[in-house]
Amino acid sequence: MAARVSRLVRRVWARLKRPVVSYPVPPTYPGQDAIPDRAFYRPSEHGDWLFSPWRAPGELRGHGDFHPYLMAALEAGTAVGPERLYTLFTLASQCLHLDGDFVEAGVWKGGTAALFAKLIRARDPDPRALHLFDTFAGMPPTHECDAYYKGGEFADTSVEAVRAKLAGADFARFHVGRVPDTFAGCDAVRFAFAHIDLDVYQSIADACAFIYPRLAVGGVMVFDDYAWSTCPGARRAVDEFFAPRAARPLVLANGQAVVFKPRAEA
Repeated sequence: MAARVSRLVRRVWARLKRPVVSYPVPPTYPGQDAIPDRAFYRPSEHGDWLFSPWRAPGELRGHGDFHPYLMAALEAGTAVGPERLYTLFTLASQCLHLDGDFVEAGVWKGGTAALFAKLIRARDPDPRALHLFDTFAGMPPTHECDAYYKGGEFADTSVEAVRAKLAGADFARFHVGRVPDTFAGCDAVRFAFAHIDLDVYQSIADACAFIYPRLAVGGVMVFDDYAWSTCPGARRAVDEFFAPRAARPLVLANGQAVVFKPRAEA
């Protein structure tokens, strides 16, 4: 148990405190001082400045509309950093015009679930269901390709604790147990947006097989763990599932991969 907890602590710390690549500060150019949100620009490897609305310099915690959603996630507890939270916020917002529920597979302490719940409450006139799938008791046994994880990690949570953080979100549906067992009874559900944060091969493969056929055209799946070296099984599961399909995972520099469902697969 001590070894599992130690591995979990190391991974969460690595995600939240990854070394920041430091680039030489680019020169300023005429007109830069007139940019009203200049603090949200960062030096880049291109020798210029880039707008980065997920940044949290000093007391600035996320740009514009993103601020309260970033804070909701951070206060509830999450290993997903601000840049990835911004991806989730933006793509989930884009999917609010589609028919279908929201789904998250891999909830842990409920930070990203809190972001989605806040978004649905604020912007969905007829709040859709938010389906939350997790054991709420740690990760299941892993596949041979999941060399980093052994099962049992992320056990420092409970469905009661997450439910309390989503108090007032009566549209949240908790599915407690292992994927794919917890998909039972959801065959008729259709989805507009899906966040998959399951880390390991078999769970992600099962989530793809169940969720993608039920995803609306134009709907989005975000895979949190796709590019991480600690999660080779995540990438393998996604690549295998989409290899024969028209959709292709878009890999982001922050480690996520995004899939948009095309009309060809309606």
